[in-house]
Parts: sequence; structure tokens; C-alpha cells
Amino acid sequence: MNCKTSKLRDAISLALVVSASATGAAFAQESTAAQERQATNLDRIEVTGSRIRQVELETAQPVLTISREDIQAGGFNTVADILQNISSAGNPTFSRTSPLTANQEAGGQYIDLRNLGAQRTLVLLNGKRLGISPDGFQDVSTIPSVVVERIDVLKDGASSIYGSDAMAGVINIITRRNFEGAEANAYFGQYSQGDGEKQTYDFIIGMTGDRGSVTVGAEYHKEEGVWARDRWFSDESYPGYPQYSTTVVGQWGNYNRNANLFQRDENGVLILDEETGNPLRVGAAWSAANRGSNAIGAGNFHPQNADDTSKPSDQMHVLTPLERRSLFVSADYDLTDNIRFVTDLGYTKRKSFRQIAGYPTQSTAINAPMAGAVYRTLPDGTREFVSHGSYFNPNGNADLFDPEVATYLDPDTGLPVLSQTNNIDWRRRGWEVPRTTQTDQTTWRFTAALQGSFNVGERYFDWDAGYMFNENDLQIINNGNLYIPNVRQAVGPSFVNDQGQIVCGTQGQNGAPDSVIAGCVPWNPFAGFGTGAVANSLEDPAVQAFLYKQEHALGNTKTNNYFANLAGSLWTLPAGDLAFAVGYEYRKEEGGFTPDAIAQSGDSTNLASGPTYGSYSVDEVYAELSIPILADVSFARELSLSVASRYSDFDTFGDTTNSKFGLKWRPIDNLLVRGTWAEGFRAPTIGDLYGGSSQTFTTGFRDPCDSVYGAAAGSARCLQDVGAGYRQLQQGFVPTDAPGAQTPVPFRSGSNPFLEPEFSKSKTVGVVYSPGFAQGLTVALDWWNIRINNTVVADHPNDILSDCYVALIESRCALFTRDPSLGNIVGDLSYGGRNAGYTETEGFDLDVNYVLDTDYGRFNAKWSTTYVSLYEVKSTNDADTIPEQDNGIADNNGVNFRIRSNLNLGWAYNDFGVTWGMRYNSGAKEECFFDEHCSNPDFQAPWTQGATVPMNRVGSVTFHDLQVSWNAPWNARIAIGANNVFAKDPPIFYNAPASGFSFYGGHDLGRFVYARYQQKF
Repeated sequence: MNCKTSKLRDAISLALVVSASATGAAFAQESTAAQERQATNLDRIEVTGSRIRQVELETAQPVLTISREDIQAGGFNTVADILQNISSAGNPTFSRTSPLTANQEAGGQYIDLRNLGAQRTLVLLNGKRLGISPDGFQDVSTIPSVVVERIDVLKDGASSIYGSDAMAGVINIITRRNFEGAEANAYFGQYSQGDGEKQTYDFIIGMTGDRGSVTVGAEYHKEEGVWARDRWFSDESYPGYPQYSTTVVGQWGNYNRNANLFQRDENGVLILDEETGNPLRVGAAWSAANRGSNAIGAGNFHPQNADDTSKPSDQMHVLTPLERRSLFVSADYDLTDNIRFVTDLGYTKRKSFRQIAGYPTQSTAINAPMAGAVYRTLPDGTREFVSHGSYFNPNGNADLFDPEVATYLDPDTGLPVLSQTNNIDWRRRGWEVPRTTQTDQTTWRFTAALQGSFNVGERYFDWDAGYMFNENDLQIINNGNLYIPNVRQAVGPSFVNDQGQIVCGTQGQNGAPDSVIAGCVPWNPFAGFGTGAVANSLEDPAVQAFLYKQEHALGNTKTNNYFANLAGSLWTLPAGDLAFAVGYEYRKEEGGFTPDAIAQSGDSTNLASGPTYGSYSVDEVYAELSIPILADVSFARELSLSVASRYSDFDTFGDTTNSKFGLKWRPIDNLLVRGTWAEGFRAPTIGDLYGGSSQTFTTGFRDPCDSVYGAAAGSARCLQDVGAGYRQLQQGFVPTDAPGAQTPVPFRSGSNPFLEPEFSKSKTVGVVYSPGFAQGLTVALDWWNIRINNTVVADHPNDILSDCYVALIESRCALFTRDPSLGNIVGDLSYGGRNAGYTETEGFDLDVNYVLDTDYGRFNAKWSTTYVSLYEVKSTNDADTIPEQDNGIADNNGVNFRIRSNLNLGWAYNDFGVTWGMRYNSGAKEECFFDEHCSNPDFQAPWTQGATVPMNRVGSVTFHDLQVSWNAPWNARIAIGANNVFAKDPPIFYNAPASGFSFYGGHDLGRFVYARYQQKF
């Protein structure tokens, strides 16, 4: 075959795109028999899901194609937004409405098909893998939309063709090639509230010649953030319940006034602890020290003084901002008549930013009580001052000690010394210094290959061999976290020196020299933020410089991929050619992530984490056959089989073989019946195997033993562990006042070097019908089922405790311990990935597409619906455990919608066009948070082991989109539109699925109005 037949190839490519945009049936681009016969004589192409080059677009597997025309007709302007809104897409991974997400992937955009996790969806760029993060996520935002020709979404397993990760499906992004001319685009939009601006400026330019072509595309994209306080559904943690939207760690410092007082009975006798024999302290009475004056004790703390609380949402993003610059170059050159050099080069620089409220410092959590004066008791009963405490201790040098408390002897003097000092517990949110995370990632991509063809007799063979390299460089800059050793010094002993300066250290006694801590800046946590006192407060730049250390984390991943493929036909059968494809691939993934040394040491209030580094390599070979059985006979215009198998040898866990079978049967010209059976696998990632452990303050944590909100409160196991009346503690070490809270101590998550691969089996059966009596109508219906075994379960503290106390799985109870006095889960709770159980889901995809040409213009309708009939999860290998039925259920991880449906209507007449879109998400159930929102308080299911788990149903929602366009006579296109044109508010989910707030993170935040201008040259 002569590779210079580019015009013929371009004609076929154009025909494919036009067909896809006209019918919209991604997986069923129908063409007439005459067109097929004509294409047979022209050229063959490679379709997504097969390595065999062929003239037919239809395969045995369902493929959704999104054409460039489809992209321009919608209001979404990035590859990620387009894909996130298809009906088969699952929850947004690391949603930008979750500002607490500050991991390596923050700022990127990742696509999850079938709600099986983004790591189980393989993303390709021109048939080659995108680079991945150490945890196996592929960022589709690295691809500028201006260079996208079409997007193929293979909704079927394809590990036999593409290897690991292709379990839920494959997304193949095809870029524009052989482009000639120039095109520039400008896009601008914002929410009707006046925030969340988006702007995109891009261009593409290309040249073609007799022997080759070059296409260059560049894009600048910027999105401003949206503040949580500017939306009613994110301004409060629980909308409608403002009393639960504040935390007990306020922006004004407060302290425990009774920390050094002891309990007495009515006769004045000390009350002793029955176990230790020590005196019991008086209960906490938190007070604000200096707000508005220097007076001590401005009243008891929460709830009597609500002003002492803080509302974190006032300082948080509900939608995090980002900025991106991208460049993509594709080129090809005919070295000979039968050998072509093809290359792609990509560069992306992405910056994202997020802000959350200042750190809620608690002295008990970081072991930093404010130093108080120290006294000792002399033999004559008098007390002598020994050393200074903090100059800012609200108790000053007041003698709050009880003389009846047991004393001990000073080892130096032999004199009795009181066992307690005047230290105080305190807490203060760093309101003046919000916590921020800036994530900068640079991506480089390079692909080079030789392509060619040759013939043996009358048989043609196509081959290619090449190399792909991808590198992601990452830098994360954290601000607003306290350096704990400096905090301890800053609230430790301090005094006024001879120059009238407040300094850290102790003042010499009886002529002894002062002991000053060099470089230390004393801190008064009770001053600042409106108190009128700036010096030594968090508003003091010197204090900020001493207490806050900027932290830098670095990450890097590299993919090296060598490949070679050969495709052609072996011989001719009565029904057609027996086609084949074989190939070899070597791939090495390496990468790591290094947190700042301060974070690794645990000396920062940033969550401690260890470094990650590792690599793995894999050698793979595959073979694929397309076997025609019957053609052009009664009830079998076409009957064919496809078979594929891939052998993969990993240097981490060993080898695996995965196969696939497909059937395609066309009993009549207008009806196609198809089906597939496929094996798949997902290899453990670098992060799974080698990731360092990290701390996390779990949000939405629910203790089943909590006597007010717990699902297992009063059960025998809970009574055994915590007794009756136990209350879950939240930040501030106070009882939670709402179901679900942030833990007062961090838990740890980490890796598991003994993980094994996940394995899957997927099945599809479908029909595609294009009736002759309705030209332009195509209806496709596919049933699908995917079961993943040996799943790598990303454990969660809620799951561990629920398995222990609700499902009564004893092995899970061994993963945590409780504080013997308070009862709360302590910081030794560790969780990581483990191979256990399975996940199974099945459902139906329905696509109806219709195009009608009239004297009044072209009308088209595209209706795509995914109905999920089963979503079953079992996260343990315990044979007695009943699997959970999560279909239609929402939790803090996301929502398993039963139905997602998109209907797009279009009308085009001469130079004018109008599109109207509707995006529907069905309702879902979540665990009840409040009695007023609890439609089924008596809900029980087999997997709850007889326990009642109250559930509430949240209603469905439909968002409407509108666009009007005009093709101007100066070769331009102007479009204006609005997504969510009716400004529909998202439904409230108190579980905050895929979000940091009480709504689903994939829903719209308001009406978004935009304008787009395109100029062709």
C-alpha cells in the first residue's frame, strides 16, 4: 500500500466524523453497503478497541464517538467537562468542589466510567497511553481541546487489546492531523452570580505538502474560583442548620480556665480517680482571654458564647481555581513510498490553587500547653516562685494550685514541689493565615513511530514500531501550617527584658543571667483578629514568620513505552478475509513523591506523610483475529467472530493472560446484533505498592457507637467497648453536635507491597437498528455486566467501624483501639489498600439518534441514557458477609445514580443554529443526618445484619443547556449560550458525595453564561 494516499485517507476520516455527528450513535456509525464496498477499495483504518485495520466502523463492542461538531455544539469547553457529562460517566474523581483534597492529583481531571473508579478506565491519546500519577490516575486536562478531532469511548473491557487498567472501558482521544490553514478561538463565561470566570484562548495552524504535514495547536485556559460563602448550599456545612456550621476552635483564642483546679465534694474533700488515686480535675470551662480588652474570662465558651466559634466555609473555596497552558504538535513525513515517520509532541503547564480555613490549633493535639508560673512549697508551708510561664498566660502568676494535691521532692533541693504547674490548654484557629495549596504540574509527551505497509502477493500488511515517553513534574507549595516546635517555644516561658521587649526564655533569679531562646518570637494566641492588639499576635509579621514555614513537595513520574505491531490478512474465506494483528509492547512506569522534610518529620500541622518511590516494568505480547463466517446469505448478511488474547509479564507480581471474544451478526441490512465476553486486569500501582503512609483528619467520620447518632448505639459490642452514653468526639475534643464530623486526631493511610492484581470479566449484548422506513433514525440498546474480583479496596475508617460494629466482622475490630478514658478512636487507626471481595455492576445503555432534513432546516435529536440495574460491593473475603447493594445509594465517596440521561435537540438553518440540552440525574438515598430529612427512618437491609440504618431519599435533578450560533460571512462562528439556563440549585446531600459540601460534586453550581468566537483563516 502506498502511504502517500493521504487524500483518500482524509476522505474516509471526514466521512467517519460526518457520519458520527449526523447520527450521534457513538458505537453504531452506520454506513450503507455501497459505501462499505467503496471504502474497501480505498483504505483501512484502526478503530478503537481493535488493532486490526478495517474498512468497517462497526465492531462487536459498543463505542461512543463524540465528534468535533458535537464538542462545538455544547457549552463545555474542556475535554474533561465533555467526558464528565456523558451518561456512562461516574463520580468526578478528586472533585474541584472538594478543597480539602491536596494530594498529587489535585487540580487535574480524571474520568471514571461505570462508577468503577478512574484507575479502572484507561485513557489513550491517539491509541497510546496517557502518563499516570504514582497512584495510577490519568489527567485528561493535559490535552488542549482545540486539537481534538474526536473522542471514542469504548464501553467494554479491553485488557486483551491495551493491557492493564482497561476494565470499565477505554477513552481514546484522537487529535487533528493533516490540518491545513489556521483557526483561532476565544471563549469566555461566568456564573450569573458574577464569579467563576472561565476563559480560553487557543489556535491551531497546519501545513500539508506532497510528503508530509505539520499541525500545531496551543491553548491558554483559566478558571477563577468560587467561594463557599457565595452559595447558600455551601455557606453552611449542613444547609438549613446553621448551628452545625461552626467549629469550637474559633478565630479568637480561648483557654481552659479550670485545667488546674480539682474536684471536691460538698464537704470540701478532694475527689480521687478510682483507678489511679489521683485527684480529678474540674470540667473544662473554656473562655476567651483578651477579645476587646485585656480582661481575663470573657464568659464561658460554646455554646454560651457563640462568637467564639468559627465558620470554616467563610475562608474556603467551593470551586477551586486553575490555570493551564498547552502546546501540541503532530507531524508526519513520507520517508519512502511505503514508510512514514509520525510524531506527536505535547507540553502542558498546569497551576491549581485551593484555600481552606486557617489551621484549628489545639494545644492538647500538638502537646503545646501555654506555660504557666511554677512554684514550690517550702517546709514552713509558704510558696516560692520558681520560674516564669508565658508572659501572655491569662492566669498570669496567680496561684491556682490546691495545697492538698500530692507533691514530690525536687531532686536538686530535696524540697517538696507541686506536681502541677499553672500551664493551660488553649485553642486558636489561625484565621489571619488561611491554609493554601498551590499545585504546579508540567507534562512533557513525545511519541515517534515508523509506519509502513508491504504486500506478499496480493495481500497487504500494515506495520508500525515506535517509542512513547511521558513525564510529569510536580511541585506542591503549602502555606498556613504551623511549625510545631516553634509553637511550643512561642507559648512557652517568656518575659520582658531590660529593654522592654518581650522575649522567649526565663529571667534570671537572684542575679543569675537571663536564659533567652535566640530567634524565638513569643506568641499571644489570645490577641489579634480584631482585638486591637497586633504585637505578638498572628497579625504580627514577625510571629507569622516564626510560626509558619512554607512547605514544598516534589513529585515525578515517567513512562517509557516501546511497541511494535503487525496487521494484515492471512487468507480469504468464503465470507471474507481472515484478518489478524500481533504485537509486542514493553512499558516501564517509575515515579515518586517526596513531601517536605517538615511534613515527613511530623513537626508540621500539615498532615504527616512519608515519601513514595518505586517502579515496575511489563513485557506484553498479544494476538487478535477477525474471523468472517457468513456473508450475504439469508438471515446472515454478516456473521463474524473476533478473538484476542494478551500475555503480560510484570516484574512485581508475575504474569497474567487475558482474552476476549466478540460476535457480530447482521441478519438483515438494517439490524446489527453484537456481543462480547472479555477478561481484564488492573496491576497495583506504584502508590499501591510503595506509597508512604500519610496522616489525614477524616471528615464525615461516623462512630457507630455514638449514643446520639450511631447506627449501632446500645449494641452489645458497643457497650463492651465504650459503655452506655458514649459520645463521639470532634475537633476540640468535644462531643459532636451533628452526625458525621472531622476527627480530633489524624488517622493514617498507606500502601501494601503484597497487593495482587484485580481481575475482571465483562459481558455485553446489544442491538443496533436503523429502520428503512425512517431514514436518519438509529436506535442502539446494549446490556452490560462487569464484575471485578480481588478488588484493591481503598479502606475508610467509616467502613472499618461499620464492619466491626454493624456487620460484626471481628477481624476488622482489630484494626483500631480506643482511648481508655475518653472512648474515642485514637491515632493508631491505619488503613490502606487490600485485596478483598468484589464489585459487580450491570445495566443498559440506550442511544436514540435522529436526523431530519426539511425545507426549514436540519433537525437532529440525540438521546443517551444509562440505566444501572445492579451495583453490588463486598469488601471482605468473609464468606458470611452479605454484599452491599449500593445502586441508588449516596455516601461520602459519591453517588451511584440508577439513571443518567442526556437529551440534545438541534436545529440548523443556513448560517443559524440552536441546540437545547437536558442532563438528568436520578434521585438517590443517603443515611439520615436529621429527623426532618429522613424519609425512611426504619430502613433495614440484609447487609446491615438486622440493624436499622435510617435513610433519606434525595430527589432527581435536570439541568437545561442552551446555545445559539451564527456563521458570520467573514469565515467566523459566533455562539452564545448558558449551561443550567434555569439556574437550578443542586439537591442537598448531607453526606457530601464527591464534594467537601452538602451536595454532589458533579452537579452545577448555578447558571453559567458564555460566549465563543471562532475565526478561520
